[in-house]
Amino acid sequence: MRKTTVILAALMLAVLGTRGAEARVSAIGPDLSRPSDWRASDEFSRAEGNVLITDVPAGKGTQQRCMERVVDMTPYRGKTVTFLVKYRSIGVSRPPEAYNGIKFMLKYKPSPESDFRWPGGNGMYGDSDGWQWTSFSETFPAGATSGTLIMGLQNSHGRVEFDLSTLQAGTLFTPEQRVNLDWKVRYPAEIAGHCRLRGVMSPGTIRYEDIRTLKEWNVNLIRAQLSRNWGKVGTELDLEEYDRWLNGKLDDLERAMDWAKEAGIKFVIDLHCLPGGRNLNSNMRMFAEKKYGDHFIEVWKRIASRFKDHPQLYAYDLVNEPLQSVPAPEEYDYWNLQRRAAEAVRKIDGRTPIMIESNMADKPETFAYLSPLAMDNIIYKVHMYAPHSFTHQRLAGEGPVVTYPGRIDGEMWDRERIRRELKPVIEFQKRHNCKIYVGEFSAIAWAPGAEKYLNDCIEVFEELGWDWSYHAFREWNGWSLEHEGDNPQTMKPAGTTPRREVLLKYFKRNEKAQSSAGGAE
Repeated sequence: MRKTTVILAALMLAVLGTRGAEARVSAIGPDLSRPSDWRASDEFSRAEGNVLITDVPAGKGTQQRCMERVVDMTPYRGKTVTFLVKYRSIGVSRPPEAYNGIKFMLKYKPSPESDFRWPGGNGMYGDSDGWQWTSFSETFPAGATSGTLIMGLQNSHGRVEFDLSTLQAGTLFTPEQRVNLDWKVRYPAEIAGHCRLRGVMSPGTIRYEDIRTLKEWNVNLIRAQLSRNWGKVGTELDLEEYDRWLNGKLDDLERAMDWAKEAGIKFVIDLHCLPGGRNLNSNMRMFAEKKYGDHFIEVWKRIASRFKDHPQLYAYDLVNEPLQSVPAPEEYDYWNLQRRAAEAVRKIDGRTPIMIESNMADKPETFAYLSPLAMDNIIYKVHMYAPHSFTHQRLAGEGPVVTYPGRIDGEMWDRERIRRELKPVIEFQKRHNCKIYVGEFSAIAWAPGAEKYLNDCIEVFEELGWDWSYHAFREWNGWSLEHEGDNPQTMKPAGTTPRREVLLKYFKRNEKAQSSAGGAE
């Protein structure tokens, strides 16, 4: 039988550091592993003991063939939940669509009146190397309902098996696991007394014209993303090639920082693209394979050595949107790897702030289990894209129209609801006396009420004394403050937009950032 193992070898990995080690999460919700609760969609799927099997002959892989189980969504409401299970596959054909093939996913509605969502899927196919873990995570709105868990094949033939004895739903991290509970962060005078920073996320490559425009807008901070292959799987595996690419991006960054001297704009260096990239679970590969985690630390040592004395440097942002939903080798989880990189940077640069991000793409709720580093001059960073069904609506041009303020995913969203979403971050700040930076927040250009959402977010940030950067400046038209339209295909340049006017209103408050770490006089 022809094998497609080479494809899987490039794209998949055992998500644990040691094969055979058992992943365990803190359980949320009912036991999903009883075979009697599962039903076959057709004659190609069945249960044998604790194993669910879908075995589709060639010529029959033209629809969804699976085992299904109805799931009570009540325990998951308002939580981010990871679902994981062990599977093995034999001769699963490549599906026509990237999101089909082996299916481990959930079908549910964010609220009774909503359309269905389908987290999971992952697009796997081929022959697995024995039993492997697969997982997905989802943040469930307060009104989540109508859940069905699905395991099998879609638009593929071949055989896939799922071991129900390994099926779990829960969270890998809990507040009870926190350390450094009494740590209070201290900052040097130039950071504690630094002027407020209000800025933007950079385009992929910063041009001189961009700096000139941002100076006109009175921006005083750029979060400069070192990025490529966003959202892709199986990239950044060749570390020599990765380093060549990164060196070129650092050359571009240094030029931009030099241009920014006359504009009084500071920079956060954001390692947006990480060694090893992502696996099919969207987890960072460096949280599972040590060589990529080790290289990540070396990369930051090189960046710190190169930029520590640049006068426009404000901070190092170690990991963009870390995502770890399954166990990692010791010292390679999302928190410890950032800690180790921060310690390595501190030996090179003792003055520049280091930014730490929380798990699950830096969502506010994960600050409930985030531990502070036992280090001073650390800034804690959060991203704000809630409710996602508003901020990212019709990203591909289809889907329901969602208006802000209003009832979204079964609950009322307004400024106070935004504040409640950020409550775990607010409480973290109070516990640890730390600075908070909102590295990304946005609403898609065609979202009705986008300018009101941005204004309400910024009002909350301003009340809390948080620095912030809008996502994003001249990166993609859907986020652009300089374009307007009602879907991705109709976006056109605009002289001004309501969203841009909101940002400019707050940029007027900026002072130019003359004193900072990293080379400040």
